[in-house]
Order: sequence, then structure tokens, then C-alpha cells
Amino acid sequence: MQLGKVVKSNSHCDYVVQLADEMEVLTPPKPEDYGFGCFVKLETEARHWAVGLVYNSQLANPMFLNSGPRLLNEPDPLFTPDLIRETRTLLWTVLIGTLEKVDDLIYGQQGIPRLVVPVNTPVCTMSQAEIYSFHRNREQQPQFCYYSHLLKSGGSFAGQLIEQVLQEVGPMFTGIDRRALEILGKELAWKHTVGIMR
Repeated sequence: MQLGKVVKSNSHCDYVVQLADEMEVLTPPKPEDYGFGCFVKLETEARHWAVGLVYNSQLANPMFLNSGPRLLNEPDPLFTPDLIRETRTLLWTVLIGTLEKVDDLIYGQQGIPRLVVPVNTPVCTMSQAEIYSFHRNREQQPQFCYYSHLLKSGGSFAGQLIEQVLQEVGPMFTGIDRRALEILGKELAWKHTVGIMR
């Protein structure tokens, strides 16, 4: 599902996505489609640019603290047919790699993407199959190489973001790989607990 489009960047791997609304698409995304820790892909029909994670959001409302005159009731559509709501939902997205395709093989190239994603690039949610492929390298071995990158670039919610990702990605793997992700999650939870106690 398409969520919206890139409107600006805060850094090379930190992009702001403007959520599409009913004025732009017939079926705008629901709140469940773009929650905290949601995997997204930034791509056009011609090119895949990057894989990202939603790590923060902001509601933009130009009418907030507007000191101008206000109506007592809701505006009448008959007299204000062109009245447009200017509220927006913005999603902060950290880029964590790219999806590579060689013949029929799809795998993840994890890390900071080299290319700059253009403004207005569409942003879509990723399927479970795509998320699974992103966590496999070219040799089809499990990988989770963006852990330290998320700790530095995931904002003030970095720890919770990694926990969310581990909860989603962990069940996709089995055996020793799944156990390793579980241990990583427990270690992170322990660090948070000790950090709060200090």
C-alpha cells in the first residue's frame, strides 16, 4: 500500500514522508498501516531507492493557535465549497538499506544507502515476504546489520524501535537464528532497565 511521498530530508539517512489523504488518493492509509516500527520501501516504478523504518511522527496543523476570527459553527459547504483542511501527518523514516534483485533472487543490502532519494518519491509499506528477504543476505543467510545504525539514528525512541523490530522479525526465523535475535532483545531490555534505575 502506498503511504505517501518524500517531502524533505533531515540527513542522508533520515527522511520525512507526507502521508497521503483523501484529497490525493481514493483510499488513504489507515493508522494501522503506518505505525511505529513499520517497514517501508521508497521506490518508483522505474527504480528501488531504499528500505526504511518509521521511527517518529508529527501532526502538522496550521490552524493551531490561530488567533484570527472563528465561526461559531462548522463552515457550511454551500458557502465555503473550496475550504481545504491543511492538517498533515508526517512520518520520520530512517533508511536502513536496499532490496537487491539478481535474477529471481531478492536479498537485503543492509546499511546506509549511498544514493540520495529524490523529493516526491512514493513510499509504500513492505509485505512480510519483502521484510523476510531484506533480512537475508546474498547467500541467503540471516542478517541484522543495522542494529548499531538504529541505536544512533532512531531518535529518542531508538531502543523501543529495535525491540519492536526484533518482535516482528524474530518469528520469521527458526532455530539458532531465532534464538540469537531473542538474546539480542533480552540484552537490549536489560540495558533499558539498568539505564532507568541509574
